[in-house]
Amino acid sequence: MTAPSDFTAHDELLMRRALDLALLGQFTARPNPMVGCVVADAQGRIVGEGWHRQYGGPHAEVNALAAVPPETDLAECRVYVTLEPCSHFGKTPPCADLLIARGVRDVVVCNADPNPLVAGRGFTKLREAGIRVRTGLLEAEGRRLNRRFFAVQELGRPYMILKWAESKDGFVAGAGGQPVAISCPTSRMLVHRWRAEEQAIMVGTRTALNDNPQLNVREWPGPDPLRLVIDRNLSLPAGHHLLDGSQPTVVYTNREQPDADNLSFVTVPPSQDLLPAILDDLNARRVQSVLVEGGPALHNLLLQAGLWDEIRVLRSLHVRIGAGGVVAPSLNLTGLREHRALGADELFVFY
Repeated sequence: MTAPSDFTAHDELLMRRALDLALLGQFTARPNPMVGCVVADAQGRIVGEGWHRQYGGPHAEVNALAAVPPETDLAECRVYVTLEPCSHFGKTPPCADLLIARGVRDVVVCNADPNPLVAGRGFTKLREAGIRVRTGLLEAEGRRLNRRFFAVQELGRPYMILKWAESKDGFVAGAGGQPVAISCPTSRMLVHRWRAEEQAIMVGTRTALNDNPQLNVREWPGPDPLRLVIDRNLSLPAGHHLLDGSQPTVVYTNREQPDADNLSFVTVPPSQDLLPAILDDLNARRVQSVLVEGGPALHNLLLQAGLWDEIRVLRSLHVRIGAGGVVAPSLNLTGLREHRALGADELFVFY
């Protein structure tokens, strides 16, 4: 990794632009990582930029170089890219080969690619071709942007986000699981944004039965997530939203059940641990992230197993439920990264 002193404020500015471009592929690049690329001339002016727009389509470097005016001498330019250029043939040719062929002589990279098919090979190929390669500029920001991709590559499972709303007095529902409106309109809109940002959303049996949730995106633009439901005994009635076939849904159960339109049943034998089976299935489906909106039973199960990467808690400043309600999951964490007011609620985020 290159020492921070080797980068200028202008280098950082251009890499931030590349990170902003990468984010434009948030809904369309997955399961590939989001990648942005900026090409700057000898005076530091941007002469071309691009991002990975679509899974299976040209990578960010290809799009950025295509935007560079033909009269530009790329040997005098510097290329900023948020992830190590690929060195293997996948759905597209290697980007490292393209940079070499176009005569690029200077490359700055945010993150190394943890994919075993790349994993430093792109850097090696560029350096062996005589290209100056510097790495690690805004590395933390790059990892944050592609945290879902890094989780799959490094942990072998999707990025897990646990989310719940709790009352001022620490409950998530009324007596017997009776639904209670806890979150304010601002929080509800934010939750729909979160749903659009993640590939899948999960609930357990009790939440599905008590709340009859739709688990779709209604108050924010973006795609509906894949719905995941744990229903060991197939106790959900046919009229529930989660079985309506309106969007792809996977039900994890101990019983055999034939699939239907937009509805898949994955049978996990009672003798088998449920969570590893679910994670294996999600890996097979190439799901990179899961937003868990279940109740305390599911959240506590994941907390005890250490299967979480983020926790997002929306706590009402005014709503109280009182004794007899369903108690929110207990957190004894020191990793609080964000705490802010959100309308009539507070948002707490733990990593």
